[in-house]
Amino acid sequence: MTETGPTPERIKVLIADDQPLVRRGLSLILSPDPSFEVVGEAENGAQAVTLAGQLRPDVVVMDIRMPVLDGVGATGELAATLPGCRVLALSTFDLDEYVVGALRAGAYGFLPKDSSPEDLSAAIRTVHAGEAVVAPRLLTRLISTYVRAPRGARPDLTGRGELTPREVEVWHLMATGLDNTEISRTLDISLSTVKNYITSIFDKLHVRDRAQAVIAAYESGLVAARTAAEHPAGDGHTG
Repeated sequence: MTETGPTPERIKVLIADDQPLVRRGLSLILSPDPSFEVVGEAENGAQAVTLAGQLRPDVVVMDIRMPVLDGVGATGELAATLPGCRVLALSTFDLDEYVVGALRAGAYGFLPKDSSPEDLSAAIRTVHAGEAVVAPRLLTRLISTYVRAPRGARPDLTGRGELTPREVEVWHLMATGLDNTEISRTLDISLSTVKNYITSIFDKLHVRDRAQAVIAAYESGLVAARTAAEHPAGDGHTG
């Protein structure tokens, strides 16, 4: 008799969108895949929070703009009450201030609604694994558009967990849209060293992921919107 390995657990998904056709479409995309189980559908953020508490999904695919309670508010409640439940935010618009709000509230990623079924499936798997889904350059464009440091603000690094000069440099490059490979190439250091720096940065900034680290960079004044557009490789000082 041939022995087979344990069947991998299916990723439980809750779909939250105020449009019935969108909910049904997302469900029809995911249901045939044996690695997913669509456990429920919600028509607004408040219902999403209630159902998540009852059904304990691994991932909530969350429309950002919904009645009663929008996706930002629902994401914040889920992050506070069900930290093991990860939110993938959906938006009709590439550049949407609500998306930044959702990322700040604790969403693990963002996907435009015109993404392919393959991209949706891949994003859910990535979010389930605890990794961010937003492409670095799109993330930077989003945040530089909607997050502004106070006028005249300067980076306040004394309250930022005592980052080393090199960590500040890596943080800056991350915030200007470079991915890990590009940071490695720019600083002429190994990819594993870049990952170690980023882990340390997350810990010292008390942020969970790349999205929150980039938001913190803009809010602290470390980078400004024009910096990301005009100087994508960063200032290049070494520490």
